[in-house]
Amino acid sequence: MREPNAIDFWRGFALVTIFINHIPGNFFERYTFSQYGISDAAELFVFLAGWSIGLATRGRDGTPEPRMTTVLRLLSRTVEVYRAQITIMALALAMIAGCALYLDNPLILEWHNAGGFFADPIQTMVGIVVLTHQLGFFNILPLYVVLIAIAPAVVLIGRVSRLLVLALSLSLYGASLVFEWNFPSWPGEGDWFFNPLCWQLLLVLGFLSNEAARGSERLRRLWRRLMPLGLVIVAVGVVLAVLELRPDPMLAPEPRLVFTFDKTYLSPARLIHFCGMVLAFQGVYALVAPHVGPLARFLSGLGRNSLAVFSMGSLLSLAGQFVRFQTGGGIIVDVSVVGSGLFALGFTAWFVEWRSRRPRPTRKAPDAASPSSSRSA
Repeated sequence: MREPNAIDFWRGFALVTIFINHIPGNFFERYTFSQYGISDAAELFVFLAGWSIGLATRGRDGTPEPRMTTVLRLLSRTVEVYRAQITIMALALAMIAGCALYLDNPLILEWHNAGGFFADPIQTMVGIVVLTHQLGFFNILPLYVVLIAIAPAVVLIGRVSRLLVLALSLSLYGASLVFEWNFPSWPGEGDWFFNPLCWQLLLVLGFLSNEAARGSERLRRLWRRLMPLGLVIVAVGVVLAVLELRPDPMLAPEPRLVFTFDKTYLSPARLIHFCGMVLAFQGVYALVAPHVGPLARFLSGLGRNSLAVFSMGSLLSLAGQFVRFQTGGGIIVDVSVVGSGLFALGFTAWFVEWRSRRPRPTRKAPDAASPSSSRSA
């Protein structure tokens, strides 16, 4: 088990923020940082995924692992994330159906784009398997599947030339903004909520940041000097968010996605704001961790087990929405829902690590003289 560190800490922080924000209208939502800026926890989650890929594909001494090992490691992770997405989609649909039955309310079957599944299960089941049909609030993992699937190419090209992988990523990002390229949804009409063609840039930036910071003390000093710029960007984001100042998409010039605050296409304003956040808060963990030991251990534990915690958080937030819908919400309900949810997330992280630490029972060698061995033969 890793000791608490900045990457796990901030990833755990992003997971808690996503869990709270996925229960719309709850009391604690207004106190998450997503309410005070242009970007939110999704950007942080993807950026840290890219950073972690840089760490995972190198040995303890910092040398790159063999190419084939990198490819197999990331493809294995892709399968793992895909399996998690299919599982939580099935459980979410079952939860929606169960809630509709329990409350005798068929309108619940329409929640979060689930109506297509119950109206046309044959086509929609295919859409779920190929990731083109996604429920609302369950659309981050499909993005993650695509990003991890392309990560071997990012890593291998990045080892040849960091500038080349950055240029390719920026070109795809720019073209997608200008020509509005996106992955299509099916069988329903529309596009993916998180456009992988744009969000891949954030993964690449996370990977390249790790690669660059690893070998350049001068670059780390430059980042520290840019902290005031990051604070200014964060302050501007607070003003824009609090005063709800944002460009009108209908009045924005072409290509309009360059000028709006669009989340699907990770518009430049969101990207700049997130980079400002990274610059502004780059040294915060080292300052606060010694003073908030239990909190640092809790968030780092969540971050170490991010896939299991994210999956559990997605299902718990859906359950929290049902509870608020049935009870009408209120501070007592919100404290109960969010408090029990955070406890469950912490238990999930502990349980995953407990399973990984538990020694496996050793199998005894079959006794050749035993009757069972004779039967097997």
